[in-house]
Amino acid sequence: MEISDQLRCLYSATVEERGDSYVVEIPEREVRLGDLQRGGTYRVALLPASSKDEPDETETETEREYEPQTPPVEEGQERTVEIEDIGDQGDGITRVERGFVVIVPDTEQGERVTIEINDVQDNVAFAEVIERVSYYK
Repeated sequence: MEISDQLRCLYSATVEERGDSYVVEIPEREVRLGDLQRGGTYRVALLPASSKDEPDETETETEREYEPQTPPVEEGQERTVEIEDIGDQGDGITRVERGFVVIVPDTEQGERVTIEINDVQDNVAFAEVIERVSYYK
């Protein structure tokens, strides 16, 4: 299965019945730490859980619900990315797996660059440009 680069978050949830509707709740941490905005509109895909994705029967609901996710990048890692947006401070913004934000100074929107990650925090990373990449490569 191919997963879009636009993926903003990924988590497991149970479909619950509430009156005449069925609900899938978004964990608070996905809005607080992720790239989702309260009141935003998003596409939702529902996939069946494989047996390896099903919760361990010995885990409590709280343990499963609040299992922290580690950032998908590491210091020193190099990646080729496209700058998707410019932030309020004028730095470039790109997103990697799970919508994880990487801030890249001295870049322009739409520019393709190879970056080196130099600082990783829980919900954002910072990188510097090591090469500007042509779209024809």
